[in-house]
Amino acid sequence: MAVSDDRTIGADGRARQPVGNTVDVANATYTNTIGDPLLTAYWVDPDFDPEQRAFYYVRVIEIPTPRWTAYDAKRFGISMPDDVPMIVQDRAYTSPIWYTP
Repeated sequence: MAVSDDRTIGADGRARQPVGNTVDVANATYTNTIGDPLLTAYWVDPDFDPEQRAFYYVRVIEIPTPRWTAYDAKRFGISMPDDVPMIVQDRAYTSPIWYTP
């Protein structure tokens, strides 16, 4: 597994520090100055059984960006209620790699 910005992965396989946030909600903008443009990693399935079917995929958590509600608030010059999300953090998934014995 790989993480950006000198963050670390704990023994449980999770990065406890978020990637950061450059969203300017009032202007519905963000800068792509955090994270890394390229991450590489090498991983071995510790429970791999060559007699069992399996599939593997990669999941990427992207940097936060303004949500459509932030763009609308900026365009129409309105204030959204406090319970309306203004930021979104998308995920990307690769196509799976299937293993069949």
